[in-house]
Amino acid sequence: MEFAESSRKKCAACFREFNKMEHLVDHIRTSYHSLHEPTCALCNKHCRSFDSLREHLIGPLPKQECKKLFKILGCEFCLSVLESPHALRLHQHRCRFSGVNYGTMSRPANKSTTGVDNGFSYHVVALACQMVDGGGNNGSMDVCARVCMVDEYENIIFHVYVKPPIPVPNYRYENSGIGGEHLRDGMPLKQVQRRIEEFLCNGEAMWKIRSPKAGKARILVGHHLHPLLQSLHLEYPSFMIRDTAAYPPLMKTNKLSNSLKYLTQTYLGYDIQAGVQDPYEDCVATMRLYLRMRNQVHQREDYPQASDPRNRNNFAPSRQSELERMSPEAMLTISRSDYYCWCLDSM
Repeated sequence: MEFAESSRKKCAACFREFNKMEHLVDHIRTSYHSLHEPTCALCNKHCRSFDSLREHLIGPLPKQECKKLFKILGCEFCLSVLESPHALRLHQHRCRFSGVNYGTMSRPANKSTTGVDNGFSYHVVALACQMVDGGGNNGSMDVCARVCMVDEYENIIFHVYVKPPIPVPNYRYENSGIGGEHLRDGMPLKQVQRRIEEFLCNGEAMWKIRSPKAGKARILVGHHLHPLLQSLHLEYPSFMIRDTAAYPPLMKTNKLSNSLKYLTQTYLGYDIQAGVQDPYEDCVATMRLYLRMRNQVHQREDYPQASDPRNRNNFAPSRQSELERMSPEAMLTISRSDYYCWCLDSM
């Protein structure tokens, strides 16, 4: 009987235990556990991020039972668990990416190559920029000097040098590989803005964009997109943006952003940003991360976000007594995520 009572006060998602049912209810109410959280395939523990799941499986203090099995059957990149060592070898061959293939298409010509028609239709684009120093205190003002956009097939659709609107005191050549000769014939910023908006809106008026699943506008993928868009003086609806620096499953356990270099090395299996940084390389990395997150298979839920008005009363204080009589598993079924899971883009 004591065991049964104890199990009733244990969260069905993160396995945290509480002395009273009212405390468990409060926990689930504020934790936003859901079927979209990274979950251990061995013990079904829900984690807030993949970094948390990685710590659970192979961190300094892992759950030993999970660690032993994961060492034999687990993929170190996507953290899934396969049915046999042979299946794991086949899976990891597909799961681990190789670095991008550099060629003439990965670098813009001095006179700017734009608008590559690759013959594919696409609904998602990745954007990255290379910054130079535009002045300010301690060189803190970034100015966009190079822009790259790729589609979901990793084809370049826009890649140009940008003519800076203000003098550039420091080109950061050792990191950017950009000098004054590259920007002299660059595309003016206003023209760059117009071209990017054309690619994003895809013939749809900005004010008409309502949903990533309706209309012709494209989803925008990138890393730390807010400052990037600011440097380009661009605005785009937040519900159309997929930022790998702000997506909760890809963040650190302390809820801070991971670097794109770390995410690519840890979850895709190759290195980027070694020496001169290339926005094409960053575009491909963010697109691959987005597609990996989008392709996750989660059980379908009605109204999957906690912010949906139809979920407003799931954990209302007026239902406290009713909730305390529910099992932890039943409470988990009505708990919803506080972020938009990218797997929903594929539905």
